[in-house]
Amino acid sequence: MNISQLSEFITNHPMLILAAVALLAMLVGGELKRRISGVKDVGPGEATRLLNHDNAIMVDMRSDKDFRDGHIVNALHVPADNSDMPARLDKYRDRPVIVYCRSGQRSLPVCSKLRKQGFERVYNLKGGVLGWQQADLPVSKGK
Repeated sequence: MNISQLSEFITNHPMLILAAVALLAMLVGGELKRRISGVKDVGPGEATRLLNHDNAIMVDMRSDKDFRDGHIVNALHVPADNSDMPARLDKYRDRPVIVYCRSGQRSLPVCSKLRKQGFERVYNLKGGVLGWQQADLPVSKGK
């Protein structure tokens, strides 16, 4: 493909080019936002290490029903719609806090919010509870 063919393609398909540029901007912007937020993603293995060696606390931010259906053992249940989440977690401020949701996407903004509230060691569980289960790690059912 030479430059004249590329130019012709761009001229003939402006909406397709605009969509591709928008997708690229969203990908780059999302990654930049993640890096600037100071929140680190941890996989199930690293989360287990933090739990066992650094006395980390797991925070499940999913709904009551999802929590009852299966959650990480000893996780603290603080639904995302709970406006007093930072206050409920305040006593854990000196410990690593690992926040998770179903897949690890919705928990990232909650992690950022906690960082802004002064929590220094905040982690997002990569893959969420699904990633935890795929790693064959235990979950507990019920309250």
